Amino acid sequence: MAAIRSKGNKTTELKLISIFRANEITGWRRNQKLPGKPDFVFRRKHLAVFVDGCFWHGCKRHCRMPQDNQQYWRLKIARNVMRDNETTRHLQKAGWQILRIWEHSLKMPIWVAQSIKSVLSADG
Repeated sequence: MAAIRSKGNKTTELKLISIFRANEITGWRRNQKLPGKPDFVFRRKHLAVFVDGCFWHGCKRHCRMPQDNQQYWRLKIARNVMRDNETTRHLQKAGWQILRIWEHSLKMPIWVAQSIKSVLSADG
C-alpha cells in the first residue's frame, strides 16, 4: 500500500456537487488557491469546505489500518491529521470559516446540505 498515491478525492467531490445541486446550494467554487487546497470555497461567505476521506484523514469510526507496515501508516495518518489541524487554524486566522465533512457523512445528503446551509445562512 505504500506505493499507493492519492489521486485526489474525485468521487467524494462529485457526490458533494450532486448534494449542492439537489439542494440548490450555489456560490461554490473549486480549485481555489488557498492554504490546504479546500475542496470547495464559498468566497462571499469566506467558507472553505473540505471532504475528508475516512482512511486518509483518520476517521475514528472507519479508518482501518492495513495489516502490513502499520507503523508507517499510523505515522502517515497522524501527519495528515496534524496538517489538517494546522490548515484549519491558518485559514481561521485569515478570517475563513472551515467546514470539514467526513466521507461517510456523504451517505446522509440531507444532513450534509443542512450543515452547509446553516453555515451559509449564519450572519458573519
